[in-house]
Amino acid sequence: MGIGKDKAGHGAFRLAAWAGSAMLSWGIAFAAPLPANAQSLSADQNLDDTLPAPTSASPTDPNAAPAADTQAAQSANQTSTGSDTAPNMRLRLGGIDPTTTGSTLDNDLRRVNLREPGVDDLRARQYPDRADVQGIPLGTFTLKPSINQSINVERDRTGDTKDNRGFLQTDLRSTLTSDWDRHALTVTGEGVWQKNISGTGEEKPTVNLNADLRLDLPADTTAHVTAGYQFYREDTSDPNAIAGASKQSAVNQYTAGLSLERDFGLLRGTTAVALTRSVYSNAVLSDGTTVTLSDRNQTAGTWRGRIGYELSPAIIPFVEVDLGRAVYDQTRDSNGYARSNQSYGGKGGVEFDLGEKFKGELGFGYQHTQFDDSRLASVDSPTIDGSLAWSPQRGTDISVGLSTTVQPSTTAGLSGYTAYQLTSTVSHQLRDDLTAKLTGGPTWRNYPSNGSAADEVEYDAAFGLTWGINRYLDLTSNVGYQLTTRDVGDSTRQFQAGLGLTVKR
Repeated sequence: MGIGKDKAGHGAFRLAAWAGSAMLSWGIAFAAPLPANAQSLSADQNLDDTLPAPTSASPTDPNAAPAADTQAAQSANQTSTGSDTAPNMRLRLGGIDPTTTGSTLDNDLRRVNLREPGVDDLRARQYPDRADVQGIPLGTFTLKPSINQSINVERDRTGDTKDNRGFLQTDLRSTLTSDWDRHALTVTGEGVWQKNISGTGEEKPTVNLNADLRLDLPADTTAHVTAGYQFYREDTSDPNAIAGASKQSAVNQYTAGLSLERDFGLLRGTTAVALTRSVYSNAVLSDGTTVTLSDRNQTAGTWRGRIGYELSPAIIPFVEVDLGRAVYDQTRDSNGYARSNQSYGGKGGVEFDLGEKFKGELGFGYQHTQFDDSRLASVDSPTIDGSLAWSPQRGTDISVGLSTTVQPSTTAGLSGYTAYQLTSTVSHQLRDDLTAKLTGGPTWRNYPSNGSAADEVEYDAAFGLTWGINRYLDLTSNVGYQLTTRDVGDSTRQFQAGLGLTVKR
């Protein structure tokens, strides 16, 4: 009883702190004056193209990854209407997030090295030879490939246990976009390969492939057909990782989705369905023993519906509901628990478009996740989700994201936890050929007060510089730090730094 009361008190305090941090970030953005020469988003550019990638994931939510509450940045120009692969921050129920890979720090470091267009996409450049490359024409498509080769160091410490390594990392990225009079197809790919050159840390390869077909239908209706594949290895700091494993499980995820959005005049309606298949490989312990994790394999589906009312072109209040179902291949896991689950949730909020390169949305709601096994307590969570993209002046871009996700647990008797995450990115063009980017934010993993697991908070920050040598070459550098504090147990600290060169076409 004492533990439950303490956790409830800490939880209320942390949630209040979270809400305070979120409102402070939004309040600063609203309070700051907008420049008179600011340009609004172009008609064909979507807000989601400017937002940081959310970071949480969960098998109990349609777009979430079970093993890590992190989300990799996507460089594709995807629209937000029904595109579940776009990096907009929203509550995800009943499935897996196809954009989730690795640790939050790993994702932040990749983001600070990725040159992205500004909110208005109108950054003037002084030198024509340093203009962004135009890509390779392929019929009615344009291919924009790039490769980054870097050398990095990593330092990990949990209690008195230290793990250091030096490694080479190769990042491959490409975007294939159509140039059609109607409809649009965007295919994005990203792969990360690592090779240790010193130390004993675990290598973390990832692969991300996503496709989004936008169909412009009659009667102000837009459809999106999406598909994706993702490969990543669970991070050792994840709550569901195998303790003492020399090689964590490799995860393969396959996603598909369909959404429809229609404009009914003052009303805006959206409906979307998504399916995710997740497959886990064996983990390997330090003594060579393998641990079978096939009991975590699952198929998840979700339905989402939203309706908004246009009070004015700048303000659209909305309500949204989600229904989800996750079915595991094995009725019971290795501990004898039936972890298939169903979830439902809802939220209300407002979308705003104040012009002058300032858009976003904010919503508050509630989610309930019920497991098939009566011994597993349901997870009930208040939710806060939102996104903000703002450019106070040309060459400076600020984005803030809030997300709430439910993560299932693999621990016997424990159902899962709720992850609250605040992410932020500030990018500033110091010179025509030099851009600085700062990313970071906290993630609070809140376990049910009637359980035995302890809450934990993860703080991460990364800083990077990109020097545009010419239109084909960028020199990149980055440094990042991550701290995970736990109510019970040792804290974990991770430091990374790297220097690389990007070749693009």
